[in-house]
Order: sequence, then C-alpha cells, then structure tokens
Amino acid sequence: MGWFYNLLFLWIFIGLFIFIYLIYSKTIAPYGRHSNSKWGITIDNKWGWFWMELPALVLMPVIVLISPVEKNKIIILILSLWILHYFYRTILFPIKLNTKGKKMPLVIVISAFIFNLFNGFFVGYEIGNISQLDFGINTLIGLIIFFTGMYINRSSDNKLISLRKENKEYQIPQGGIFEYISCPNHFGEIVEWIGFAIIVFNFGAASFALWTSFNLIPRALNHHNWYINSFKEYPNKRRAIIPFIL
Repeated sequence: MGWFYNLLFLWIFIGLFIFIYLIYSKTIAPYGRHSNSKWGITIDNKWGWFWMELPALVLMPVIVLISPVEKNKIIILILSLWILHYFYRTILFPIKLNTKGKKMPLVIVISAFIFNLFNGFFVGYEIGNISQLDFGINTLIGLIIFFTGMYINRSSDNKLISLRKENKEYQIPQGGIFEYISCPNHFGEIVEWIGFAIIVFNFGAASFALWTSFNLIPRALNHHNWYINSFKEYPNKRRAIIPFIL
C-alpha cells in the first residue's frame, strides 16, 4: 500500500503549504461575513453548504461499506460518528441557517467539494482496506473528546444562529466559551476530529484532523480580526480559536 501513503503524505504536505500561505498572505475566504462579489459566480448560501459537505457524507461510508473489512462493532461505531457529524453539517445545518438571500462564491463550493472528496477517500480507504481496528482505551478517550468537540461546535453554531434571528446585523457573541475565543464553533470542530483520529488511530484520520485545523485556524483568525475591526468594544482578552493561546 505504498502508493496510498505516498499520496496521503503528499496531501498532508499540500494542506500544510496552504495553511502557511493563508496565514502569511492573510487571504480571506469570501463567504459568510466576508462575502463579496470579487470571486466570480455565486450560488445560494444554503445550497453551497449542502454541495460542499455532500461528498464527505456519501463517499467515506460507501468506501467502507463496499470494502473487504469486517463490518463489526468498531466499524459501525466509526461510521455512525462520521454520519452523525456530516448528516448534520450537510442536511440540518443549511436548513437552520438564517441567511436568506446570502450568496457564496462557486469557487469556494468547488474547493470545499474537492477537499471533502480527498479527505473522505483517504479516511474511508484506510479504514476499509488497511487498518486493523478494535476497541481499546483510545476508543473511550476519543469518544469523550469527539462528543465534547461536537457539543462545543453545535452549541456555538446555535448561539450564532440565534443572534442572527434576533437581529439581522452581526453582534458580539457572549457567554460560554465565547468569553474566551471568537470562534468556539471552529475550535469545537477541530476537537471533534482530534477525538475521531484517536478512535480510528490511523494516518488517514490524523490527516483529516490536521486538514481541519489547516482550514479552520486561518478562518478563525480572519473572524477574530473582523470582530476587532467592527466593534470598538470587542473584549481585548478574547483569543481567536484556542483559549488563552491563539
């Protein structure tokens, strides 16, 4: 399986390169509060989220289900966790969004679609064809971390959505982990996939946790700077994505 790991490590290197570029170039992904018309064709924000996340929801489970790996309890658990996250992110989250009339550049949708295709393939192929998985202490630790991250992610998303329902203008989120960081939703998602990587304990899952960080840390820094520039009263002790650190 040398070809697989050669491609996987190349994929990680590409992610690291993109991460460094985004940090030093200060490039801002043009969707959400940073949306603008300079990036070409746009589509409805909700449909954009659906198409961005759909490959992950479908591809990884299909690869595992058609692979030769025994569909035992640990495999069922891993598939359940993956689908639990991506059914929410692909189907439920776009429905909940209070962003009527908002647009998203098609180039962002296509980029995220490709991102999820590659990550879904690497995670699914290694689980289904290479890894020998079983329950262990890593399973328990990973589950605790995974569901902690999921709770932080979803509760933070709900807080942001509720603020938009109360007022169409952006506001300063208050309470909970928002007191410490500007983007607990991104922090929660990173924690979630670290937990998943601990459960699966292979390079594909670790790669996905790294790529999640490569993607979300620059976005959180952009959000944090936007808050600082938009609100003079923004708490100066609040960090971007890691409490007390970053």
